[in-house]
Amino acid sequence: MNLRKANADDINLLIKIRLDSLKARRGVLTPDKEQAICRQLQEYFSKNITNGQCIAMIAEIDDELACAACLVISERPASTSFITGKIGTLMSLYTYPQYRRRGLATKVVASLIQEARQARLPLIDLLATKEGKPLYEKMGFIIPNYTPMRMML
Repeated sequence: MNLRKANADDINLLIKIRLDSLKARRGVLTPDKEQAICRQLQEYFSKNITNGQCIAMIAEIDDELACAACLVISERPASTSFITGKIGTLMSLYTYPQYRRRGLATKVVASLIQEARQARLPLIDLLATKEGKPLYEKMGFIIPNYTPMRMML
């Protein structure tokens, strides 16, 4: 297994795994929607991988993409939990089915936690799927005292 930090040359791999993840969780995408998502991802990764606002880790087995995830660094008004205003958000963790149950997701997340520590981020947020929740709890993530809520516009 090769675990590495993604760079600008890996943008197409990151787009591929993100699309595959969305299709696995949400079903088939219409061609228009897939095209729009690809355009946005190309712009997003081109800008944010190079400026350090998105750190992506890739796990490969036999030179094949097996698992990846992103740590998005953002700035918010400071609070007692994040005095600097900067926090990390773990996103887009996905392991292809044929590579599951090998500890890849654990290694990818652990490496992103290390990246967050090096960036001096005081915390990492995430939204866990039902399947991913045990992994995150095992790694020390907790459920905060706030209830996540969302309004779709």
